[in-house]
Parts: sequence; C-alpha cells; structure tokens
Amino acid sequence: MSSEQTSTIALADLAVGASGYVASVELGGLLRRRIFDLGMVPGTTVRCVRKSPAGNPIAFAVRGSTIALRTEDAQLIRAHLRNDAHEMEG
Repeated sequence: MSSEQTSTIALADLAVGASGYVASVELGGLLRRRIFDLGMVPGTTVRCVRKSPAGNPIAFAVRGSTIALRTEDAQLIRAHLRNDAHEMEG
C-alpha cells in the first residue's frame, strides 16, 4: 500500500459520491456493535450517497445496503479515501 493510504478522514467528511475503506470505528457501546452488525467493519468499502440539506443525517452505501448515520456518529468512523473508479455497484 502507498503512504497516501496512511491518512484517514471522518466518514462525515466524504463528499457525496466519494468512496473509501473503513479504517477504524471509534464509536462505543451498543452503537459500535450495531455498526459492526450492519457490516461497517475495518476494510469495508463505503460510499457517501446523500447528505440532507442540513447535513444531518448522511446516507452511506455499505455492502449493498444504505445506512443513514448522524453526523456526530459519522465523525467517529475513519476511512481511507478510495482513489480509483473501478468499483462497480453491487
């Protein structure tokens, strides 16, 4: 992997249409467990689908599903940006 992939951003900072790989989930308790149960674990590809006009919530495509997260929760999930456009919707 290149050194560019060592820096991460919060999922809340992904632009609509941008993709990344989950690097870490810094949430705690039941919400952390729920996020993992939905398949958002380190290494999973995630794409920002839509942000509400007020910015809260934000919708993400994860493993064929759409998950809406509050901005404050999406701030606590870190991702490596995906720099290629080879991924097909699936």
